[in-house]
Amino acid sequence: QVQLVESGGGLVQAGGSLRLSCATSGRTFRTYNMGWFRQAPGKEREFVAAISWSGSRISYADSVKGRFTISRDNAKNTVHLQMNSLKPEDTAVYYCAADTTSWATRQAVEEYHYWGQGTQVTVSS
Repeated sequence: QVQLVESGGGLVQAGGSLRLSCATSGRTFRTYNMGWFRQAPGKEREFVAAISWSGSRISYADSVKGRFTISRDNAKNTVHLQMNSLKPEDTAVYYCAADTTSWATRQAVEEYHYWGQGTQVTVSS
C-alpha cells in the first residue's frame, strides 16, 4: 500500500508562484512513475505533469509547459511541482498520483493506482 500526502497549496495572486510537494510512504517509491493532476469545479480531472521512476523522462500538459516544473527526490520519497507565473485558470485542487503501468499512458487518470487527498490552489486575478 502506498500513501501520498500533498502540501504547499494556497492562495496566490496572478503571476505568483507556489511549490507543491507530495510525500510518499513505502519502499517502492523509486519504482513508480509519478504524476500531478488537477480538477477545477465542474470539470474533469486533467493531467498536469509526470516524471518517470528514474527522473529521466518528464512530460507536461501544454497549458503549463514553460511555467511548471516537476521533480523528484527518490532518497526522500518526494515529488515536487514548482508552479510559476500562475494564472487564474490554474485554480484547482491538485492531486499527486503514483504508479502508471506504462510511461505511454502517463496522461490517463485511470492508469494511476494511488492518489493523494489533494491540495487547493487558488489564483486571484
